[in-house]
Amino acid sequence: MATIDLVGVRKTYAGNVEAVRGIDLAVGDGELVVLVGPSGCGKSTLLRMVAGLETITAGTVSIDGKVVNKLEPAERDIAMVFQNYALYPHMSVRQNLEYGLKNRGTPRPVIDERVAEAARILEIAPFLDRKPRQLSGGQRQRVAMGRAIVRQPKAFLFDEPLSNLDAKLRGQMRVEIRRLQRTLGTTSLYVTHDQLEAMTLADRLVVMNAGRIEQAGRPTELYATPASLFVAGFIGSPPMNFFDMAYLREKAGGSIPALPEGTDVVGVRPDSIGIDATSEPAIPLAAVVELIEPVGGESHLHLRLDGSDQLITIEVTGRPDLADGAMVTAQLSAAALHPFNRASGRRTG
Repeated sequence: MATIDLVGVRKTYAGNVEAVRGIDLAVGDGELVVLVGPSGCGKSTLLRMVAGLETITAGTVSIDGKVVNKLEPAERDIAMVFQNYALYPHMSVRQNLEYGLKNRGTPRPVIDERVAEAARILEIAPFLDRKPRQLSGGQRQRVAMGRAIVRQPKAFLFDEPLSNLDAKLRGQMRVEIRRLQRTLGTTSLYVTHDQLEAMTLADRLVVMNAGRIEQAGRPTELYATPASLFVAGFIGSPPMNFFDMAYLREKAGGSIPALPEGTDVVGVRPDSIGIDATSEPAIPLAAVVELIEPVGGESHLHLRLDGSDQLITIEVTGRPDLADGAMVTAQLSAAALHPFNRASGRRTG
C-alpha cells in the first residue's frame, strides 16, 4: 500500500488552455478518494497525470513518497481500470489476467496463485477459459479489475469504470468495488461524473469544477454543509433548490430566520420542503404543481413559485392526492436553510 500526494499540479494545453489549475491533494494509505464533477472539470486529466498518461505542466505527483513526474506508467507501480475494460479480445480471461505478470517475468507458480486468488475474490473462476466477447459487461469489468488485482500494485486508479453499464449493473458493481477495496485495503483514486456513485463509494469525496477543487471531505459533510453554490447544486439528487432572498422577503419576510451577513441566496434540499402545515418553524410560499413524478415509495413534485418563473423540486413520501395545476403552499424548513453569497459563490455560515 502507499500514499498519493499531489502538490500544485497543473496541466496546460496549447493555446494556454488550463485543464487543471493548481491541485493539492493527499490520498492516505488504504484510502478510497473519489474525484467527481461535470464533464470537462479536469478530473480525468488529473487521474491520467497520476498514471503517467499525461505530462505534468507544473507541480509534483508522488506515490509512496517518491516523485514520479518523469517515470513511465509501468515504473509507477499502479494499476488502472478503464471504462472500456481494455481487455485483449483474442485472449482468454486467464490470459488477460496473466499478461502483465508474464511481461514482468513473474514465476509461473506465483502467476497461477495470483490468478486463482483474483478469480476467487471476483467470482470469475467459471469464465477463465472464455474470451471477453463471451462475457457480459459486468463480467468484463470484473476481469478488468482482476487484471489490476493480480499486479498487487501500490495504488488502484479507476477512470469511470461503470459508465458503460446499465443502472442495475452499476449498482451491483458499486457494491463489488467497495467490498473489494475494503478487502484489499489498496490506496485508490476513483473518477466519476455520477454523484450517487461518488457518495456511496468514497471514504473522502473531492468535488472539482473548472480545473480546481471546490470542496473535499466525507460525503456526508459535503451533503450537509456544502461550501459553495456549485457543490450545493451538484451534490444531491434531486438537486438543492435555491431562493433569492429578495423574493423570500417579499413573499414571507416575517417567517425568515436571522441569516449570516452577506447572504443573498439560500438553498433548501427537496426533502426539507413539505406541502402540509407543520409544527416546526417554516417559510410558506404559494406555488403551482407543474408535474408529479412517482419514484418508487416517494414522489418528486415540481412546483412553480407564485409570481415567479422559478421551478423548485420537493420530495414527499408516497403519492400525494394532487393534480397538475393545483395550488399548494410549499413549507420551507426554517432550520434547513443553507446560506450563500451569490457574488462569491461561497457559503456565508
